[in-house]
Amino acid sequence: MDDVLSLKQKNAKIVKVLVLVVIGMFGFGYALVPLYDVLCDLTGINGKAKSLATEEIPYKVDMARDINIELVTSLNESTPMRFHAETKQLKVHPGEYHTVYFYGQNQTDKILEARAIPSFTPSIAAEYFHKVVCFCLNQQTFKPNESKRMAMRFAVKPDLPKELKTITLSYTFFDNTKSAIQN
Repeated sequence: MDDVLSLKQKNAKIVKVLVLVVIGMFGFGYALVPLYDVLCDLTGINGKAKSLATEEIPYKVDMARDINIELVTSLNESTPMRFHAETKQLKVHPGEYHTVYFYGQNQTDKILEARAIPSFTPSIAAEYFHKVVCFCLNQQTFKPNESKRMAMRFAVKPDLPKELKTITLSYTFFDNTKSAIQN
């Protein structure tokens, strides 16, 4: 009889431990995205761009250096639109402002709410990329079949490390229509 009681106590203890492990795993999974964002902010990895427009600061232009800027676009697989950069590549001097345009078109007969998320390669370039105007700072609303020409005005800061000669800026558009309707 004591063996049966002892076995039940052991089983109850194991069940309690397993429940605590499951709760801990759920909590860790829930906290993973904010923890990842904090880690990216602290280390500068992932090339996440800041989502704030700033004023146009007059920099001293470094005419002795050329920086190759590559503009790459993509769509989340569920985003029903066309999206591309009008200029795929350009050479800039650090400190010099440039305006480039992107084209987006809603491919449906419904209103589309979409947001472009930027990322940089190499990731350290994000802190040297000064955006004054960018369509990525706000959610874009496209009427049915509407197309838009969207601007981004930027400068590469003159204190960009000398070894960086190419910056790739990638934008991915995400369909936020469902979340916009729910809000």
